[in-house]
Amino acid sequence: MRSQCAVYVDAGYLLAASATRVTGTSLRSSVDVDHGALIEAVIDQAERDSGLPLLRVNWYDSGARPGGLPDHTQESIGLMPKVKLRLGRKSWSGEQKGVDLRIGLDLATHARHRVVDVMYLVSGDDDLTEAVEEAQSHGIQVTLLVVPNHAGKAIAVAKHLHRAADGLILLDDAAVSRTVRSRSIPEELLATLPEEQSEVIVEPDPEVRPAVEPGTAAITPNVFASKRSTTVIAPQPSAAASAGPVGSGEVSASDVEIVVHQVIDGWCQTATPETLAALRAGRPFIPGELDRAMLMDLSTRADVYDITEQTRHALRNRFWALLDKVRLG
Repeated sequence: MRSQCAVYVDAGYLLAASATRVTGTSLRSSVDVDHGALIEAVIDQAERDSGLPLLRVNWYDSGARPGGLPDHTQESIGLMPKVKLRLGRKSWSGEQKGVDLRIGLDLATHARHRVVDVMYLVSGDDDLTEAVEEAQSHGIQVTLLVVPNHAGKAIAVAKHLHRAADGLILLDDAAVSRTVRSRSIPEELLATLPEEQSEVIVEPDPEVRPAVEPGTAAITPNVFASKRSTTVIAPQPSAAASAGPVGSGEVSASDVEIVVHQVIDGWCQTATPETLAALRAGRPFIPGELDRAMLMDLSTRADVYDITEQTRHALRNRFWALLDKVRLG
């Protein structure tokens, strides 16, 4: 049997990390993705790095429809040549169920049966460390293929997973920039927006360090500003800047402030007055996508894998404090 390579894509990681690179937050709904072109870029890089033809891309995600069923986008991905759609499901709170297990089982099973000679894992999840080691025990090389930030460093890759893998290569940054874009209204629709329509820009506390640092994505201004009147609402500086270190001391109050601003900014790109009202009506429950984005962004920004309960509490309190200042419509 000829030598081949295979790619195992944790879609949750790939899309969240790509969103982080583009918008500054891991909120998947903040970006539009050309999935076909992105997958082709992943295939091309795996084949070039290994010097082997591709057997298959295994694409793992939670089914977007009830019961773990695929939505239109996932159906399209599953119909691509040499792409196998492997879906878990979402819990009532929006958390993925069964995705990591499917990845781990496939890595171990394919390695045991010597299906391929080289595996590329597109993920940064520490929970896959043991599966990587199991695949390696059968003589298979496992390399991480991950998303870089603008400084050329891997985004959200657990140290244990990095140590266990046979190597780490960065996905071509030009491919990410070309296939993942910040979500916005098309230019041709801007003329239809009422002049009096307003948006909200939540300004960072003046005493908090700037949100944009070397190697991170900027918080982009709303593209509709030229067609809308803008209301600027600045939070009270004492709310975060005077708080000092949060939780264990490894995460600062300014990290919390910046992360919450970025997530709310990304969410507002597609929010409506109705969705804002629904979000507030569900208080104190924060939808899983938003809560996970804040936790992942904070972990990445502060380089802390385990976020303490005290820090989680502070993060969620700050979310509601800033959301109360948002006005849409």
